[in-house]
Amino acid sequence: MSAGGSRLPKDKSQKAAQRRTGASPAAFLFPFLFVGLWHAAASIAGNETTFPSPLTVGQIIVAEAGSGALFIHVGVTLARVAAAFVIAMAAGCAIGLWMGRNEGVNRWGDPWLVFFLNLPALVTIVLCYIWIGLTEAAAITAVAINKIPMVAVMMREGARTLDPALNDMARIFRMGPGARFAHIVVPQLAPHFAAAGRAGMALIWKIVLVVELLGASTGVGFQIHTYFQLFDVGAVLAYALSFIVVMLAVEYLVLQPWERHASRWRNAG
Repeated sequence: MSAGGSRLPKDKSQKAAQRRTGASPAAFLFPFLFVGLWHAAASIAGNETTFPSPLTVGQIIVAEAGSGALFIHVGVTLARVAAAFVIAMAAGCAIGLWMGRNEGVNRWGDPWLVFFLNLPALVTIVLCYIWIGLTEAAAITAVAINKIPMVAVMMREGARTLDPALNDMARIFRMGPGARFAHIVVPQLAPHFAAAGRAGMALIWKIVLVVELLGASTGVGFQIHTYFQLFDVGAVLAYALSFIVVMLAVEYLVLQPWERHASRWRNAG
């Protein structure tokens, strides 16, 4: 009994440490498995025009990077993603907190939230381009509108789970609104905020590519559309994979560490 009892806390602490570090052999093996399966499929297909091999796509990436075009278009798309992300997170968090802490606001706001959650992204993009014009403002607005409802829903559910006992404690110690928000509300909402950020980033960059495909003259989506018209599958894959690599870097180097940091109090015991 004592041996088993002594092992359990140690095992739990080791698992908690793994969660905090995010160490996973699968994450390191994935690129090799992906490229291997891709190479095998391309060899079976035997047609470099419609199914280029990893080597062919890699050569296109090197050529596009050497000309500078790859960095320009990836940078433009990344800037649009960042702008839409900041706007959507700020507006979605404010709306979600308001609805989560005020039942009257939630009753009136819920139908609107459900409506915008189910509004197709393509419709929003087209209407923004028609009403605002083929501008950066229209592109970023269209993306943000599609992201805000999801953030609002996640933050609303987080606001509903706030511990009332901690709020009572803050009143007993006569904490001001600012201190209460910073030290009581924010730590409890941090995991929800991090989860909304991760999910939102994955959604935003996909919508940005559609926005660029429909009405932009720069960006990864525009390049994919251009090479699609030329039936250049290799170049399409080159730009798509380049931006996926950038977003994977953001995921593993920024978003996942941020989420683990926000959730560190759950593993404190």
